[in-house]
Amino acid sequence: MNVTIRQERPSDYDAIRELVRKSFENAEFTDGDEHHLVDRLRASDAYIPELALVAENEEQLVGFILCTKITIENGENRYESLALARVAVDPRFQNLGIGGKLINGMHELAKKLGFGSIILLGHAEYYPRFGYRPTYTFDIHLPFEVPKENSMAIELSDGTLKGIQGTVRYPEAFGI
Repeated sequence: MNVTIRQERPSDYDAIRELVRKSFENAEFTDGDEHHLVDRLRASDAYIPELALVAENEEQLVGFILCTKITIENGENRYESLALARVAVDPRFQNLGIGGKLINGMHELAKKLGFGSIILLGHAEYYPRFGYRPTYTFDIHLPFEVPKENSMAIELSDGTLKGIQGTVRYPEAFGI
């Protein structure tokens, strides 16, 4: 399989919407709205076009990843970070390393763009293999209750979260 990673294009939007819908339709924890969330995030000020990536295999979209701007707030202090909003892989192509290629590609790109960290809510067994740690180890918290092992963060460079603590504030598009 020859998978290439590239930035999404407007001509991909319909295929991405369907890919995200299909990849989450049987997920254990879902509100069934992930594909619409991607559209809302893309239309928001938090959207960074360079951080919306697709995975292609023989000109077919088989994966998608999106990071958007967030802040970590503590009183008057605000720190810019990213939210890994969605990673989606076509169910027919799961467990082939495509998600990992998207995540690693996102890390490299976000770091090149000057971002120091990414926060996510996800599977406690999957994301640590890419360097994610529970947010509580950084004294960072989500604005809602979730199992503590599912709220994770990564420093894209050593020490980028050192001394940063507070609560994650998501863009309005998340509906939180």
